[in-house]
Amino acid sequence: MTTPSTHLQMFSTVSESGELRLELKEKSIPALEANQVLVRIEATPINPSDQGVMFGWSDISAATSAGEGQNTVLTAPVSEQGMRVMKARVGQALAVGNEGAGTVVATGSDELAKGLAGKVVAVMGGSMYAQYRVVNADACLPLLEGHTAKDGASCFVNPLTALSMIETMKMEDHSALVHTAAASNLGQMLVRICQADGVELVNIVRKDEQVALLRDMGAKYVINSSSENFMAELTDAIHATGATLAFDATGGGTLASNILACMEAAAARTPGAYSIYGSVKHKQVYLYGNLDTSPTVLQRAYGMAWGVGGWLLPNFLAKAGMEVAARLRTRVARELKTTFASHYTNEISLAEALDADTVRQYYAKHTGEKFLICPQK
Repeated sequence: MTTPSTHLQMFSTVSESGELRLELKEKSIPALEANQVLVRIEATPINPSDQGVMFGWSDISAATSAGEGQNTVLTAPVSEQGMRVMKARVGQALAVGNEGAGTVVATGSDELAKGLAGKVVAVMGGSMYAQYRVVNADACLPLLEGHTAKDGASCFVNPLTALSMIETMKMEDHSALVHTAAASNLGQMLVRICQADGVELVNIVRKDEQVALLRDMGAKYVINSSSENFMAELTDAIHATGATLAFDATGGGTLASNILACMEAAAARTPGAYSIYGSVKHKQVYLYGNLDTSPTVLQRAYGMAWGVGGWLLPNFLAKAGMEVAARLRTRVARELKTTFASHYTNEISLAEALDADTVRQYYAKHTGEKFLICPQK
């Protein structure tokens, strides 16, 4: 087929006047190097991490859109505090979209690149909210026969994050996990992984219907943070599983602190020598999301053997090494329609992703709701 010379790509820019602008720009498609391929992007998800670049600290409740089709432009005001936080990106047009999938329509001259011709591949390389993307051939994950671009659109961020949580647990000598926002697409994947791998998992959700959802999947420990008995129920589950590691998607508030307090209370149930410094076993909470943008509050009531820190997938994979990353990617490809299946509540075009009312729908980040951009739509 004849490959185009230009395509549409989404960019986010913060101006010095305090306005965020999200728009499509026509960009040239660069010539391929020997080890590169051109992928026609057919499906790319909107993840919370994507929204961080798309919208930053702008006020989406006050966002407006103007224009039609590919000329649609979304603008949103940015507060003084937001401008201080985003000072480093003022004036820069940032390409958005972490991952996606599509068909290889042109290749460079290398054998690895030529071997991907016509194949459906998944890619995690940024700049994916676009009609086409040039990437290195070794960055592509070829999908198995019968798998579509929509099947593979979300096969990096959520699946590799869930698998890497288990890898982190093993590397840091923990034996069970606590996970928050557990009814999300990622949370459901983690439930399936832990069931398959025999790992004890404590799931924290916010609503009764989310409790029912995970219990219907076979999850044993599902705790509703809205319950009056939340702390007691969480302590019971942590004591039963021995969990000393947690991954918190909310980030703000007291949830991380509450998890540590329950871990300490669970440890105190095991007879042992008393110490004013608390339990000896290290308790760790990693913040890997920012669903709650308020400050993280730590009410220290859990001894001295504890830690709270940030956790980011690329950083973990770099630390774990290429062999681990390859093993995890292979498992994702093999279980793409089972363990790592993603479900979408809406499919939209690049232009529709700039409509202010549509933006407010996916910006709400409701648990279980996920939007898919189809750039060829």
